[in-house]
Amino acid sequence: MSRTKTFNSFLLVIVIVVLTACGAFYEAEGEIQPVSQAEQGVIESIVDQVDPNAAAQAPAIPAPIIQSNTAVQPGQLFAHEEAFINLFESVSPSVVHVGVDNGQGSGFVFDERGFIVTNNHVVAGARNIVVSFQDGTDLDATVFGTDPGSDLAVLKVEAAPGYLKALTLADSDNLRVGQIVLAIGSPFGLANTLTTGIISGLDRLFPGAQAPSGGSYNIPDIIQTDAAINPGNSGGPLLDTRGNVIGVNTAIESPVRGSSGVGFAVPSNVVAVVVPQLIDGGTVSHPWLGVSGTELNASLAESLDLDRDQRGIVLAEVIEGGPAEAAGIRAGSPGTGLGGDVIIGINDQEVREFDDLLGYIVGKTHVGDTVNLLILRDGQELSVPVILGERPSVEE
Repeated sequence: MSRTKTFNSFLLVIVIVVLTACGAFYEAEGEIQPVSQAEQGVIESIVDQVDPNAAAQAPAIPAPIIQSNTAVQPGQLFAHEEAFINLFESVSPSVVHVGVDNGQGSGFVFDERGFIVTNNHVVAGARNIVVSFQDGTDLDATVFGTDPGSDLAVLKVEAAPGYLKALTLADSDNLRVGQIVLAIGSPFGLANTLTTGIISGLDRLFPGAQAPSGGSYNIPDIIQTDAAINPGNSGGPLLDTRGNVIGVNTAIESPVRGSSGVGFAVPSNVVAVVVPQLIDGGTVSHPWLGVSGTELNASLAESLDLDRDQRGIVLAEVIEGGPAEAAGIRAGSPGTGLGGDVIIGINDQEVREFDDLLGYIVGKTHVGDTVNLLILRDGQELSVPVILGERPSVEE
């Protein structure tokens, strides 16, 4: 037998060992299910092709050597562990369990005057709300203000002077993928639960409130994390390693209504815009451009006679009576946007995708502000000033 055949047979042995070690079970829909008969047949066909003497004849393969210039010392591990413990002990008195009529969620102290931040969907329609603190204190809460468009809500409690300690908001514009994060909340009602992970993605768009037209307004700059987020975590804080709030845990992507390593949080900079408005007046005024469209890709760019590398938003709809229409912005064919203006910048900020445009409008502007849109019209660059209006009221 040649060395090539021997080595290939040896690889097949490795395949069998790995398959065997993994076992004939996998998790689906929250239950342990056996491997299907089709999968079992594949395994058996591989076994039939293996030379039983291959493992003995195959040359030894040395284990890979992983080199590091810095050895991890036990003291460093203990310091890392102690840092997490200290952070939890410092922050958790400001994180609350939010109990409602037939559900539950989480929240955190935003202001020592008694204002608690949570998700709108946690308290929507609730008649009785009880906020529970780490030390066992229960306080009745009232809904002070809600914003379905960002899925944020503010509760009000009456507490003894000096009892409440507010958490600090970080600047979510400075976040980076790979950054360590921590979540504290009440998954499945298990209050004061700490989970950890990293930032898995940034600048996601997430459906917010329903628009009068039947569509939905998107929440920009959503943070994606693999820290375990489960039902009951909604409204709780996502924290950086300094204990600052970088987001409000809001949703998960999961076929089994449990953590699958894909959780989402409303960024702290959206919280910083929305919550003070709720505290001041109980409502939020959202700046609005009044457009919808499609993000450019290579093939769509070519169909518009643009460079394949051109990115931006080709407009398929300009809302009648909206700010963009008043400024003369043009829409193209419904669905594709062919023939419409292409937004490539706003106030000297590049626009490559919808989150760039929406994130800037939500985080950097106010109703009545004038923004300069850089657009492509028939292949030519134009700068068009647009006075932002107030977004139409939404349906909860």
